Amino acid sequence: MYAIIEDSGTQIKVSQGDTIEVDLRDLPGGAESVVFERVLAIGTSDGTPARVGSPYLAGASVRATILEESRARKVVRAMYKRRKGTRRAGSHRQGYLKVRIDGITG
Repeated sequence: MYAIIEDSGTQIKVSQGDTIEVDLRDLPGGAESVVFERVLAIGTSDGTPARVGSPYLAGASVRATILEESRARKVVRAMYKRRKGTRRAGSHRQGYLKVRIDGITG
């Protein structure tokens, strides 16, 4: 069984036991799991047609266990304007949650 979920504007195809990285979010202290309720489709590998929502499936959810919080590699940006004496630099590191998919319901 697989599901296609939406998280932070991206669509991710997941199956039970998969490990994925999703954008970091505010969670209550000591939270060990997260539930994705924006499920776009659920299908099986035995040939039966997939159930597709418009845009989301009602009552469907995907449960995941939080494994760790991590950060991506640093992205460095620079700005330069010739003959103006203008130089600026900055950087950004995106935060991620590494989660393991435990179950798909719906």
